[in-house]
Amino acid sequence: MNLKFTKMHGAGNDFVVLDGVRQKIELSPEQLRLLADRHFGVGCDQVLLVEKAQRPEADFRYRIFNADGGEVEQCGNGARCFVRFVHDQKLTHKREIVVETQCGLISPRLEDDGRVTVNMGAPVFDAALIPFDGQGAVMEPFDVAGEAIEISALSMGNPHAVQVVEDVERAPVARLGPLIEHHPRFPRRVNAGFMQVMDRKHIRLRVYERGSGETLSCGTGACAAVVAGIRRGLLDSPVSVATRGGQLTIAWDGEGTPVLMTGPAISVFEGEISL
Repeated sequence: MNLKFTKMHGAGNDFVVLDGVRQKIELSPEQLRLLADRHFGVGCDQVLLVEKAQRPEADFRYRIFNADGGEVEQCGNGARCFVRFVHDQKLTHKREIVVETQCGLISPRLEDDGRVTVNMGAPVFDAALIPFDGQGAVMEPFDVAGEAIEISALSMGNPHAVQVVEDVERAPVARLGPLIEHHPRFPRRVNAGFMQVMDRKHIRLRVYERGSGETLSCGTGACAAVVAGIRRGLLDSPVSVATRGGQLTIAWDGEGTPVLMTGPAISVFEGEISL
């Protein structure tokens, strides 16, 4: 099978994007892992599949597969690339679209400066819905490999555990990231965020993503970190988030309101691969 694709990235978080609107695409976990493999395939953090909407109020359906071949609920940087892709491919002329995901509807908008703003919906703090074996408190005591830390657990359509660190560059992301991801208190695994607060308007962030490892940027991770920081009384909206791959801007007005994420969405190249 020959498969056409577009390689894209949002602040360094990179994707293989597939057009499932004009062709039917069904890939096995093995094929998805091959696409994501940086040595034997195209290479990416996630594979994004654009499909026809199943709900009448949506323009498209959005499916996300991590580098390990598993399907996940949400990807914020991918959502920005999604609207850039459907616009560049002339699948729509709308600047703002409604996109169906596993966790509900989102509304990405292509801005005049080329960046994309995504309404990511309201964060979820109910421990049972994250899901997380905890109290749903602003800060939760958390033991990982005998080390006591504090996390903020929440969902941005996918689960996140955010901790504050003194120096994000020296944070034990490689050591603690996979242990937090697979911690038994998160039955569906979790994205582990390491946030350094620079001032009330700026943070630096690294994220060890569920199913992909550390990425250069994580859109939902940025949203989760800012929400956690605002709830802790450390940050004021909007907040500039510096990741290793670029800058994102996150705005949130408090519980029950949606999180707005603005950042770049870049097409790198198009190609075709034989699977």
